[in-house]
Amino acid sequence: MKYIVGNWKMNLSVRESVALVRGVLRSIQGCEQLPHIVLCPSATALSEAHKLLTRTHIALGAQNAGPDRAGAMTGEIGIAQLEDVGCKYAILGHSERRLKFAESDELVRERLSAVLASDLTPILCVGEPAEVRAAGKEEAYILKQLKLALAGQKIPKGKTLIVAYEPVWAIGSGSPAAPAQAMAMHHVIREYLKSEFKLSGERVAVLYGGSVDGKNAYQFLREPEIDGLLVGGASLKIEAFGQILDSACEVMQAQLSV
Repeated sequence: MKYIVGNWKMNLSVRESVALVRGVLRSIQGCEQLPHIVLCPSATALSEAHKLLTRTHIALGAQNAGPDRAGAMTGEIGIAQLEDVGCKYAILGHSERRLKFAESDELVRERLSAVLASDLTPILCVGEPAEVRAAGKEEAYILKQLKLALAGQKIPKGKTLIVAYEPVWAIGSGSPAAPAQAMAMHHVIREYLKSEFKLSGERVAVLYGGSVDGKNAYQFLREPEIDGLLVGGASLKIEAFGQILDSACEVMQAQLSV
C-alpha cells in the first residue's frame, strides 16, 4: 500500500479548498487500486472538507496538532478539536515549523505524544539541511531527530507511525533528492524503528517529500522502500496531483499483478 499526502500549507480560501477536494474526488473515479490519500488543508477549511470526504476513500489530515487535547494554549488547535472536525492524520515537525516558528525537538516530541494517545495517526517529518548533507552527516542528523521525537514514547498496538523524510534542501527548491538518496535514508529510518520499537510491516510507513511533482512521482513510488509521498506545492494543482495519484495507482496495480 502507498500513501499520498497533500499538504496545502497556508494556501486557498475555504471555497478554493472545497473546489480542490471535489477535483481530487473526481480524479480517482474509476481507479481500481487506490493508495491511502490524505488531504491536509488549512485549519479554516477542515470542517467543510470533512463534509465532502465523509464516506469516501480520502482521509482528512491536519498540518499540525496541539501538544494536548485541550487547554490554555492560544493559537493552537487541540487534539480533541481535530478529532471533532473529522481529522484522521496530523503532520508533525515539518521543517517549516521547526525553522520558521522555532519548534524545538522537545515540542515536536510533546505533539507526537499527544497524537499517539489519540485516534489520529502521526506523520512525523524529519530532514537535514544542505550543509549537513554536504558534510556527510545526514544519517546522524536524521537519527537524532527520530530519537528526540520518540524519546520515552510508546507506540500503541494497532497504531501506525508514518515518518516523512523531507530533506530541507529539496523542499520548494525544484530539485528533489535522487531516488537512491531517498531510499538510503528510508532504509536507515526503517531499521531504526524496527530495532528500537519493533515496528515493521503495516505499523510503519516511510514517505518521501521535497519537490515532488507529477513528472517525478513515479520514479519514487516504484521503489518498494518508499511507501508514499508527502506532496506540497503540486498538491495545490489538480492536474499535477492527479498525475501523482495516477502514478500511485499504476504502481499498486503493477505490484498486485506480480
